[in-house]
Amino acid sequence: MIRARAVEKRYGRRRALRPLDFELERGGFLVVTGANGSGKTTLLRLVAGLAAPTGGELDVASDRRGLGYLGHEALLYRDLTALENLDLYGRLYRVPERRERAGMLLERFGLWDVRAERVASYSRGMVQRLALCRALLHDPELLVLDEPFTALDAEGAGLLDRWLLELAGSATVILTTHDPERLAPLATARLTLA
Repeated sequence: MIRARAVEKRYGRRRALRPLDFELERGGFLVVTGANGSGKTTLLRLVAGLAAPTGGELDVASDRRGLGYLGHEALLYRDLTALENLDLYGRLYRVPERRERAGMLLERFGLWDVRAERVASYSRGMVQRLALCRALLHDPELLVLDEPFTALDAEGAGLLDRWLLELAGSATVILTTHDPERLAPLATARLTLA
């Protein structure tokens, strides 16, 4: 699914990602760790096609329609409700039965009761849950998740744990975390950036 050969990223003189090699097979689960500033987010942005490498080669065997991305920004419209946000993204991705899929995800991530409230009224953890729903809405084959546990309380983290367990082996997942042991049972590969 992903093959990197000496892939790197620079912004002018500043090196954001040192050259690295890795491969991730279809259905694999890659856990990326490293210190702040080591290039974890940069790597995920490259895989998602949000930035281009300045060196090396990066092949990703999925187009944007098959990719679900969760970054540091939620990519949600604060003046819309949860349902309106997911309906909009469902139309953009041409998700069949998007309202049913949105409802299922909202219920699954504990947001059904606040589905008609504007996102601006949500806590940071609720926004993170809704961003996860957005990333999953079109049932992507490749999930690129940057610190998906950020701002989640114990209940939200448990919901995410269960969802990742269900996805393991069917979808290809690459994610960053500061708690790799939490995901050790799911990981088929690890990458530590320096």
